[in-house]
Amino acid sequence: MGTKEQALIVVPLIIGVFCGLFGVLGYFIGSALGIPIRLYLPMPLRAIGAIVLAFGFVFMGWLFKYRKPTEVLISTYVTMRKSIREAPAEESPSRTEPLVVKGPHRHVRHPLYFAVVVLLLGWWLVLDYTFLLFMALLFLFLFNFVVIRFEEQELRALFGEQYEAYAKAVPRIIPSFKRRWH
Repeated sequence: MGTKEQALIVVPLIIGVFCGLFGVLGYFIGSALGIPIRLYLPMPLRAIGAIVLAFGFVFMGWLFKYRKPTEVLISTYVTMRKSIREAPAEESPSRTEPLVVKGPHRHVRHPLYFAVVVLLLGWWLVLDYTFLLFMALLFLFLFNFVVIRFEEQELRALFGEQYEAYAKAVPRIIPSFKRRWH
């Protein structure tokens, strides 16, 4: 089985495990804090959730216009394998795709992570389950303090000064539509 086939199986399984784990953790965090499972949000707020959800799907679709889902899964798999082996970021790269700085990447360095958090927040508002809010926060924490740190080490090793300049100009996970990468 090649890298592509492994990536298409392993990465979605790991994402599913994290979703399940963070869903359960979100439920227990809410319970420990005495927050009810549902807040009975007013309909206007839930309607805003539908708008947030639609924005998340549109944003993710915009991302996939510039990076195909299979490319994302394969690069994620390669980075995960390197991280698990504790290989240095400078190790001979098996990632061959160019640095993408078009589309949503002009406004945020990690648009996929932003879209995932936005989608979870949208689902939280629409469905009114507090564990979804905690899931969004847990994923934001995981992305920002674990995943992105290793990923950016690898990107700096692969693209050097080009990535350094990009990282200085474009925010990490919360987009800025004022700044634009050229």
